[in-house]
Amino acid sequence: MFHDVHVDDDGALTFRHGEVPCAVQAMQLSEGLTVLSLTCVVAWDLPDDEKLAASAAERAGQGLFGTLGVIRTGTGMDVTLRYAFPAEGMGAAPLSTLLMLVVSTASQLRAELLEAAGQTE
Repeated sequence: MFHDVHVDDDGALTFRHGEVPCAVQAMQLSEGLTVLSLTCVVAWDLPDDEKLAASAAERAGQGLFGTLGVIRTGTGMDVTLRYAFPAEGMGAAPLSTLLMLVVSTASQLRAELLEAAGQTE
């Protein structure tokens, strides 16, 4: 409804919200308990800077929707936002609202991190 969505070979749905790539996967944990897992790659190849990592960690503590992760790589830091929730019995409108809350948080966080790192889109 809001984004161009692609279905990957493994069944994951992928899309972009602004400059943030996202993927949604469904897992049935038990009968009647299907969980959706949303992963957004907020930023990548950021400078491996302690102030920036601390800023991301502080921002993670403020979020209601998702778990923020900072991954150190050979080229700097990558930042992801993940959120998992039960999907059973959720209609299209509430599901869309929940997904948009998470992906809009990811986009806002990307802008903040790029600004703090002195990078632009």
